[in-house]
Amino acid sequence: MKSKAACPAPRAMRLADEIKYSPGAVVSKTLVDKRAGTITLFAFDAGEGLSEHTAPFDAMVQVLAGKAELTIGGHRVSPGAGETVIMPAKVPHAVKAVRRFKMLLTMVRS
Repeated sequence: MKSKAACPAPRAMRLADEIKYSPGAVVSKTLVDKRAGTITLFAFDAGEGLSEHTAPFDAMVQVLAGKAELTIGGHRVSPGAGETVIMPAKVPHAVKAVRRFKMLLTMVRS
C-alpha cells in the first residue's frame, strides 16, 4: 500500500518561495496528500498552462504571484496575486499563465 505524503514539519513559510519556475514548464510540489484532499503548489512559466479538464472534487486556486487566466465552465477569470477562485467539481476548467505565476491549489475530496 502506497503511503500518503505527510504534512510538512511545523514552520512558518512563504508559499511563493517554496517552488521555483522552470523555463517552458509547469512545476508542481505536493505539500499535503490526504484522503480528504490535497494541497499543491504550482509554478507556471509565461504562456504555459493546463488544458481543459474536469475534476471530481471542488478546488480552490489562490494566486501567490503573477497573473493567471482560468476558464471555468466557459467563463474567463483573471486572478492576480492575492486573489482566490473556487472551481466547482465536475465543471470543465483550464489554466493559462498570462505571465509567470504561482498558485496554491487546495482540493477537497470529501
